[in-house]
Amino acid sequence: MEQRTLILDNTRIDKKLQRMAYQIWERNSNETSVLLVGIQGGGLAVANNIAARLRKISPLNVEVASLKMNKRQPLAENMHLDADLTGRSVVLVDDVANSGKTLLYALKPLLNYELKKIMIAILVDRKHKTFPVSPDIVGHSIATTLQEHILVETNNNEIEAAYLS
Repeated sequence: MEQRTLILDNTRIDKKLQRMAYQIWERNSNETSVLLVGIQGGGLAVANNIAARLRKISPLNVEVASLKMNKRQPLAENMHLDADLTGRSVVLVDDVANSGKTLLYALKPLLNYELKKIMIAILVDRKHKTFPVSPDIVGHSIATTLQEHILVETNNNEIEAAYLS
């Protein structure tokens, strides 16, 4: 079994998600609503967790939409977005930003709409960008080697831990 190092436990993840919710609220304080688009899998779990916090701390009408995509081969199949984004303030959410590839391709279906505003929120950001996409809101930044991987463990909508392997 490969070596795994815990980088975020449940308590630290909770604090990171709370801070991310406050940052989204601060940057959308002049809005009446915000739409979080979670990339299916870990990104959707992060989006749902942030949405629950935003509903408690802000008067914003908070909605969550799911973006279904093939992260390994983004053009291999059609991406599916289950919402109309026209005129909305949108936050694209994922669990880990590695090269920026997933985020870049995830922006593509969002650009079929005339958006009011778009931001990117990431729970764990790695510093190996090979695509020109940088998150606006980051829960945790970590410098890794190219060979190392970040794994965010989720159980339904609960984010349990983040590991470096």
